[in-house]
Amino acid sequence: MLVTQDLTIERKLEILSDAAKYDVACTSSGVDRKGEKGTIGSASACGICHSFAADGRCISLLKILYTNECIFDCKYCINRSSNDVVRTSFTPDEVCMLTIEFYRRNYIEGLFLSSGILKSPNYTMELMRQALEKLRVEYRFNGYIHVKAIPGADPELIEKVGYLADRMSINLELPTAESLRRLAPHKNRKNILAPIRQIQNGIRADRLLSGDQLMALPDKERQLLTPNGITATKQRALTVRREQPHFVPAGQSTQMIIGATPESDYQIVSVAEALYKNYDLKRVFYSAYIPINEDKELPALGQKPPLLREHRLYQADWLLRFYGFQSTELLSEEKPNFNVFLDPKCDWAVRHLECFPVEINKADYYTLLRVPGIGVKSAQRIMKARRYAVLDFDDIKRLGVVLKRAVYFITCQGRMMYRIRLEENFITHNLIDNDKKKTWSIENDMTYRQLSLFDDFQMDSWEVVG
Repeated sequence: MLVTQDLTIERKLEILSDAAKYDVACTSSGVDRKGEKGTIGSASACGICHSFAADGRCISLLKILYTNECIFDCKYCINRSSNDVVRTSFTPDEVCMLTIEFYRRNYIEGLFLSSGILKSPNYTMELMRQALEKLRVEYRFNGYIHVKAIPGADPELIEKVGYLADRMSINLELPTAESLRRLAPHKNRKNILAPIRQIQNGIRADRLLSGDQLMALPDKERQLLTPNGITATKQRALTVRREQPHFVPAGQSTQMIIGATPESDYQIVSVAEALYKNYDLKRVFYSAYIPINEDKELPALGQKPPLLREHRLYQADWLLRFYGFQSTELLSEEKPNFNVFLDPKCDWAVRHLECFPVEINKADYYTLLRVPGIGVKSAQRIMKARRYAVLDFDDIKRLGVVLKRAVYFITCQGRMMYRIRLEENFITHNLIDNDKKKTWSIENDMTYRQLSLFDDFQMDSWEVVG
């Protein structure tokens, strides 16, 4: 390991932005804060991630590691301590300068800051806290900040950072405790879940009570709501933001690496569902493993990342969060993996033809959501439009329904668009023909190079279901 101290900031940026490319949890929607006189930047509730590169990932945040030095030797990580790579670190002032200069040039709208573990979790977390506090207080940056918390760091440090960031995330890393033990023996599930629970409790307390109300509570009650009460960090944040600073206002997320270990899709989706239910996570991200280290415990070098599998997991994740599905409806121990050729919603529909056809003019909202080709927006439009008229196929097409999928599962005014056999093999064959081109492009055309801050293909993110 070569640790270099005298690199230019440009060379540090090259190294530490490249080292951050394997962390995909960089969404930035969920907070609304307008620019104010005397401050720089703003954050929008509709999301500041406007640019997408060829693989659909957002690149509008400056995405860097604070350091790529690490005391841990996780087998799947490019920054593992045993790898012979050039190591370097930013200083708090360098993080601030880069963020401000990129922002002023209109290259970015916020910061995504993660890190290897330098010396200890507490030492690293304190350096990141200093960087964020300087950015908020001294540089008066009011834009979006997403920061990765370090498992094992002191709860007080986690809390301080929570009042400076908009979103926090802690990587679950691998789907099961057994895989974590095998590939990352220095980490354990308890140390990862403890700060996730702390952030969850802090967000709940922040939403329940204002800072003044919390300060008025007896110490014991306040400790129950926030592990360390209200820290001086929150008071210092008032010098930057006129409104009451909130604790992680955009919520928290996590990431799982997919394909490095043998878990099935059913196990992965079940873990994600439990995280949403038990920890109120905003997002679970799935990162297709790119073979970068030679190790008998890992897929061989040269294998392609499982991008189609990652895509299917994102589609299923959308169904869990917005469409009312349960993981046990999508998969089971008998059917543990997603269909390669059909998206999870279509696959569920063809296996449950007893639920179809659905009458567009009578079905309730959640029944409409289960129809392939009908998404959240189109279902809402249908519910509104049919108050004033009886809808036919031309009407629902104008409302955004993808008829090439929906046509097998719906009726309008009691009739289907064509004479169609409600038979699984027939419908599956036709749906697969429609999806073949898209499936091929995911497996063959997708790139997984490091994104450039100057890439801007103006792509919409993948339509995950429909």
